[in-house]
Amino acid sequence: MQDHAQDPVWKQALAGSQMLLVAFGALVLMPLITGLDPNVALFTAGIGTLIFHLVTGGQIPIFLASSFAFIAPILAAKTRFGLEETLGGLMAAGLLYVALSAAIKLRGTGFISRLLPPVVIAPVIMTIGLGLAPIAVHMASGRTGDGSAVLVPYDTAIWVAMTSLLVTIVVAVWAKGIFRMIPIMFGVLVGYALSAVLGIVDTSPIAEAPWFAVPNFVTPEFSWSAVLFMLPVAIAPAIEHIGDILAIGNVTRKNYLEKPGLHRTLLGDGLATSAASMLGGPPNTTYSEVTGAVMLTRNFNPRIMWWAAIVAIVLAFVGKFGAALQTIPAPVMGGILCLLFGSIAVVGLNTLIRNQVDLSQSRNLVIVGVTLVFGIGNLVLGQLEGIALCAVVAVVLNLVLPGSKEAWGKRVNEPATD
Repeated sequence: MQDHAQDPVWKQALAGSQMLLVAFGALVLMPLITGLDPNVALFTAGIGTLIFHLVTGGQIPIFLASSFAFIAPILAAKTRFGLEETLGGLMAAGLLYVALSAAIKLRGTGFISRLLPPVVIAPVIMTIGLGLAPIAVHMASGRTGDGSAVLVPYDTAIWVAMTSLLVTIVVAVWAKGIFRMIPIMFGVLVGYALSAVLGIVDTSPIAEAPWFAVPNFVTPEFSWSAVLFMLPVAIAPAIEHIGDILAIGNVTRKNYLEKPGLHRTLLGDGLATSAASMLGGPPNTTYSEVTGAVMLTRNFNPRIMWWAAIVAIVLAFVGKFGAALQTIPAPVMGGILCLLFGSIAVVGLNTLIRNQVDLSQSRNLVIVGVTLVFGIGNLVLGQLEGIALCAVVAVVLNLVLPGSKEAWGKRVNEPATD
């Protein structure tokens, strides 16, 4: 195994830029869908990654960026509470990670396995993906994410969307080497080029934007309603975090649950999410695409992620770059999201299969069935709705229903809801 720790600075910076490229497609899609500033998302991804490495002692080659798990809750919360209070709720979700970190430090990891077994987490993850399906279809059809307005004529939009989707699939399945790690990037580039040919790209914002611009930071506000709405959403990403830490440990052949410890990795993730929300950015999560790139390149030096973070921060201040991202037509993103959101649902399904959850047992059938319908149907009970409600219901049902409890298998899944 080649040791990259002593590589010259320019090689580390280049490797870091490559890692950012791998994460880039999913990183910018999330804020574009939710209406957040992509430049702020770049900045907070960089800051969040640096915070994570500071807390964990710079031992893990991992990159943090925008979490897809929060797309639906952010869209719902913005409509209900406004952007500022939504950010306050997201900041509280980050602090929940901090509380979990403290509990793990005091009691170990066993209680998480009991509180959040596969039968609870799997349907919540499936709900995240399937609940987002209408957004992907609306955008692929040339409408806004909620379907309320037509942005591009359907006939034009569907050609662009399906082309973007096809290119993304081809690259993901048949491409070789590092190119296989960036299918979203290829899908966006080809879809954008086709959109330009068809005349549905407005490049005037790029020309009008300055080269240097401070990102549009937003300060959060706090209300109990928004906090209670957002807190339960963090349940699924918390268990996913454990899966991602195990995944990168399998790649580097190190046990990061012991050193630096799961309590420190969760603390780093929570502080990164809260810091991002303080500035108007989306919540952070560990990126499985980057883990795949680390496995492919065999470059296990955590410092390359520092450089990825620094490059992200620098790009955040390039005004024309952010303006160019916001000119990506909705059908381009919609086509790619048809694959991404479906992939999230499949991760949940795979969680059930790999952990051999017996759905012939009445208690498991009830937990999965009720969770899916409450989440996908977006049921509202008091301050809870959709994903937040189904996460709470899944936990409560698992605790109160009689019968044998399902446990995590020897290998935790490697979720991909980033």
